[in-house]
Amino acid sequence: LATRIGRSAAATTDSDLVATMLAAEMAHVDLEGAAKRVLPHLEGAFCFVLADERSVFAARDAHGLRPLSIGKLPGGFVVASETCALDIVGASLIREVEPGELVRIDDRGVHSSRFAESPRKALCIFEFVYLSRADSRMKGVSVHESRREMGRILAAEHPADADLVIAVPNTGHSAAQGFSEVSGIPYGDGLHKNQYVGRTFIQPSQSLRERGVKLKLNPLPDSIRGKRLVVVDDSIVRGTTTRQIVTMLREAGASEVNIRITCPPIRWPCFYGIDMSTRQELVAADLAVEQIREYVGADSLGYLSQAGMVRATGAPEDQFCRACFDGEYPIEVPEHAGKFVLEEQLPLPTS
Repeated sequence: LATRIGRSAAATTDSDLVATMLAAEMAHVDLEGAAKRVLPHLEGAFCFVLADERSVFAARDAHGLRPLSIGKLPGGFVVASETCALDIVGASLIREVEPGELVRIDDRGVHSSRFAESPRKALCIFEFVYLSRADSRMKGVSVHESRREMGRILAAEHPADADLVIAVPNTGHSAAQGFSEVSGIPYGDGLHKNQYVGRTFIQPSQSLRERGVKLKLNPLPDSIRGKRLVVVDDSIVRGTTTRQIVTMLREAGASEVNIRITCPPIRWPCFYGIDMSTRQELVAADLAVEQIREYVGADSLGYLSQAGMVRATGAPEDQFCRACFDGEYPIEVPEHAGKFVLEEQLPLPTS
């Protein structure tokens, strides 16, 4: 990016650098023309919304790693990364922005052009597992129903002899319902979530992650005391959250804690916008499933297979990025890349 700008990078955010590139091009062309010049030179995952005094523009990277949709309002249009946002403002879904597409919205409607051809579609499959809200839709599929199907398949792949199926809120609820449906084990609440605490796996330090788990989740002893539990969660990243959940449930009186995860082990970091900076931080990078079970303290541990996870989405495997599970990155990752790559390129301050 610094080469395109024509000077050394002076920012640590990609949006700042892209805005600088657009501004440089707008000395010669309008915003749409600048976008068509700049966007083909960007690599990685991105969804942008740009605006000038006449139009709103939306663009999605050539692989479509992140979702982006267009909705229709009675008096205009709206663009959002998740379709649930369209529902909230009363917009009806028109369609998804295609990978490599630049959409212009003005007083005459929606206009489409391409800034790049798509080598292949590679939507992040972790959007279905965890990132997206359950009331959103992607690829024409309800995220809630996809997660329910993950739970159904998980119950078939890793059955358990238990008294109660509970979810780790909130993303585990849909899958726990599907697990209960197939297994015949009753579904109920065992953990209460504090809605004012954010996602703990993206906290910058281990101590903050551990503190966040204690603030976020609290067991319901009267519901779980003396019971053999199946605990359905979306993923295990570092193992911090799962280990604390198992401990909390045992202290609240659970006689067994059987963990079931709605995706395969996460063995590779994400370089496309999710804060998993190094492989060494991932508990499954070097440990087998049985070793992870011992680490988190569960009575049993079962992961959904990659084939089962993909099947639950209803889309072909080759339309997804699955790199965090199988290490096959759809966009080449530079050697030694990490979340501080822009900071490392900045010149050191002089005294």
